[in-house]
Amino acid sequence: MTANYYPPTFKAKAFHCMFCNAYAQQHWTNLYAYISGYTQSDVDLCMCNHCSRKSYWLENKLIWPLNSSAPMPHPDMPESLLDDFEEARSIITLSPRGAAALLRLALQKLMVELGESGKDINKDIGSLVQKGLAEEVQQALDIVRVIGNESVHPGELDLRDDQETALQLFELINFIIEERISRKKRISSLFSTLPESKRKGIEDRDKDRAVTT
Repeated sequence: MTANYYPPTFKAKAFHCMFCNAYAQQHWTNLYAYISGYTQSDVDLCMCNHCSRKSYWLENKLIWPLNSSAPMPHPDMPESLLDDFEEARSIITLSPRGAAALLRLALQKLMVELGESGKDINKDIGSLVQKGLAEEVQQALDIVRVIGNESVHPGELDLRDDQETALQLFELINFIIEERISRKKRISSLFSTLPESKRKGIEDRDKDRAVTT
């Protein structure tokens, strides 16, 4: 997963390309001026320096491709929420509110992957906190929970035109997966490389500690 993701932004000199996903320099041209050499229009063309593919922007907003502004799913994203994440990516430009609602659904499924019920996200987060969840992960979970829920039942938040906030939810989902799944996976992989005798010694040590306490 990329440590820092820079989403496609109008007239930005560089961002993560929506086609090749590389962080690359972008070349901008007004479409009408590009074709005729005369008066500018409201449509701009942007070409990636890495893959040479072109995106199109109307009145400062991305119109093609549709699913390009959100980050790619984390490599360790569970299959159970991948479809929701990808669907949210496909509609982020047209409906930031719909994308946020889908990401809340993905979060609900993620709770199950983390060993919780998935029926009440708020209670699930509370349960994880009691099990020692880091504060920054708890905050990331609650941000997605609250904003996603407000997208389904509009209250104080209205994401109809707020693509930037919705984009941050994609980052937060990937961050949660990195912190709660990927790190554990890497430590487990490293631990398994220890000699069997050393691992057995550690297990015996921890059993003795459990008996004493």
